Amino acid sequence: MIKNFHSEVMKLYEQIRKSNELDLQNRKKEIESNVPEILDIENKIQKLSLGLSLAAIKPGNDRESNINKIKNEIMTYKMKKSELLVANGYPMDYLDFHYDCPKCKDTGYIYTSKCSCYKKYLVNVAYKNSDLSISLRSNNFNNFNINYFSDDAFNSPISPKNNMAKIYKNSIIYIDTFNKHNDNLLFYGNPGTGKTFLTHCIAKELIEMGYSVIYKTADDLIAALKDAKFNNNDSLYTSLVDCDLLIIDDLGTEQLSNFSKKELFNLLNAKMLRYKKMIISTNYSLDELTDIYSERLTSRLFGNFTLYKFFGDDLRLKLKRNTIKNSTR
Repeated sequence: MIKNFHSEVMKLYEQIRKSNELDLQNRKKEIESNVPEILDIENKIQKLSLGLSLAAIKPGNDRESNINKIKNEIMTYKMKKSELLVANGYPMDYLDFHYDCPKCKDTGYIYTSKCSCYKKYLVNVAYKNSDLSISLRSNNFNNFNINYFSDDAFNSPISPKNNMAKIYKNSIIYIDTFNKHNDNLLFYGNPGTGKTFLTHCIAKELIEMGYSVIYKTADDLIAALKDAKFNNNDSLYTSLVDCDLLIIDDLGTEQLSNFSKKELFNLLNAKMLRYKKMIISTNYSLDELTDIYSERLTSRLFGNFTLYKFFGDDLRLKLKRNTIKNSTR
């Protein structure tokens, strides 16, 4: 998957270079129309530069003298060119090639090392492919607030707040050690208890680190699997299998059929064989999942995933009530 992302990033660099080349051509046309003398000087500089290259390889006792003479001529014309540009209201570098990133000259590499701008473009590509670019603007750890969760334990050994604190801590460890483990996560429990929000938080951190993440609701995933199978969309299926992290949200809400159950099992199995990680969330209990899906699928879920139970108040309703309450004050 990252290899595909690399190809997309390289295409972005190519587009940037072509765009900057077109901008330079348009600037030259403008100068040609307004101050044609400047382009005449540019042509002289180019011819002298070619002559400098030839003089450097031409044998003879006067070679050094010729080189210095040509260099002085080039410098004189460059100064005249700069003076004319400024006198006509243009910056001195107006006819220079302008790079988006001067460090790598829009190639993505400084010698054999990736430039700092490469990661920026890689992250942009990863966001585009994740289906999460909009939701992650608000669903991220910057907006995570443990105080939304209740301190009341009710009939549980620990409170929802302490439970979430534990899950939060383990999620951070999961992110920090992502390239060192093959762990899958299953978030289950009542609606509105933070499952989807936390999967988004994890996704954002991993995308920012350069990993390929794909998010699908269970319903969207089954639609994608149908597309892949019946329309021979091999690239779609490959992306689902080979992405570093596949997030399947709301498992159990998809239209259940023999096809959906079979293809879901095949996908989970394929990712496990390739050691590609998954996070699955569901509003169903473990017993309910056992009733809905086949034994071989649930054995994968319960045996190959770390299970985290979410419980407590419906935070969506709680936050909505608080918003309405504050707006009426």
